[in-house]
Amino acid sequence: MRLTTKGRYAVTAMLDLAYHSETNPVTLTDIAKRQNISLSYLEQLFARLRRAGMVEGVRGPGGGYQLSRCADEINIAEIIAAVDEPIDSTRCGGKANCQNNQPCLTHDLWMGLSEQIREYLASISLGEVLSRQPVRQVAERQDRQSLRRVELLMGQEPAKTG
Repeated sequence: MRLTTKGRYAVTAMLDLAYHSETNPVTLTDIAKRQNISLSYLEQLFARLRRAGMVEGVRGPGGGYQLSRCADEINIAEIIAAVDEPIDSTRCGGKANCQNNQPCLTHDLWMGLSEQIREYLASISLGEVLSRQPVRQVAERQDRQSLRRVELLMGQEPAKTG
């Protein structure tokens, strides 16, 4: 399966948003910094996610983005599909024209794998991924690193964490 950067970044950004927007909207700038993703790339992804009805913008001071539905109601396959990322293990993009405009010998095998992957990703919600302790630990570590960067930029001594 070829899951490109677009699909990976969209899922990562949505997880970051789900984690951080539990209390307030989140800016794309904050997501970009925490996840090391280009801001302009995030803007493109979020335009697609907004059109798909997964996120909504909040205007004004303290604005940003938030999920438009509960994290438990958004599955990973939906996110990938929203950014036009095909979940496909075939060479032909599922068109069955891999060999002289006909299916190749292994076409059905790779189509079956693609369907299994799609079903697996559709069975996992953002909320489920966020509830995993290792994921929360990574998010907490990223928050600490962001705070340290801000403190250094402001010329303050970073707070000691123990």
